[in-house]
Amino acid sequence: MIYKTFPIFMPGSLPAARLTVYIQEHYEEIGIDNRPLVLICPGGAYAYTSPREGEALAMQFLAFGCHAAVLYYSCAPARYPVALTEAAYAMSLIRQHAEEWYVDPKGVIILGCSAGGHLAASLGTLWQEDFLSQAMGLAGEDRRLLRPDGMILCYPVITAGKFAHRGSFENLLGPEEGAEVRLEDAGSLLSGLSLETRVTKETPPAFIWHTFTDGAVPVENSLLLISALREAGVSTEFHMYPVGGHGLSLANHLTGHRDGSALQAECTSWISLARTWIESRYMRV
Repeated sequence: MIYKTFPIFMPGSLPAARLTVYIQEHYEEIGIDNRPLVLICPGGAYAYTSPREGEALAMQFLAFGCHAAVLYYSCAPARYPVALTEAAYAMSLIRQHAEEWYVDPKGVIILGCSAGGHLAASLGTLWQEDFLSQAMGLAGEDRRLLRPDGMILCYPVITAGKFAHRGSFENLLGPEEGAEVRLEDAGSLLSGLSLETRVTKETPPAFIWHTFTDGAVPVENSLLLISALREAGVSTEFHMYPVGGHGLSLANHLTGHRDGSALQAECTSWISLARTWIESRYMRV
């Protein structure tokens, strides 16, 4: 396995920003050439990147036959669009090494949990923005290198409206240190980061799961996005579990808290369902 960490130095990046890749070795005697790669964005309300939603997920996708990578993006006090430019950089870096790493160039999937889901869906809906292609030095059709081929969104933060997770947007947009929190001051920028309004037919296919009882990021975040994806004709698979709190990750003992929380047997099936979704769309033998 190629295990390597790439520091990220985009404008505004914090010192800990980095991309860690887990690339399975290529062997001629094994009948697999290029593999999908899952780029993972942990959650943490844009305040930190949760270790429970990083490497543990990468290990699952490696076991499924994929490559994996974990993006430890800059959080508060870094502000928008730092994390998004870091995600674009990570996507660009993976594309650059695709041949060397035997990555399927049509199988780079971005996964995000909670606020990491907002980041993943931001790249999925905003990849055509000029500031991202300019930051990566891309023009013309090369801009499509920033487009994920698929999105896996786990209890994602999506909307900046009625059902918003306000803490995520406060950390993403400001305020400056010591200033009063007034999200309305973000105006059109805040509205533009309500991602259900940014879906187009160029948004990649999605696998989404959420719980009905999520008390931190209401399931309406996913429902609003799904409605927009359907209207745009973007293929979507969605699973809503009847019970479960927020931030479950794998929902089993591998990612549970020391106090026994974040365990929800009903929700553990999502990772197997995601495997089937990947295999049916991106696995090429």
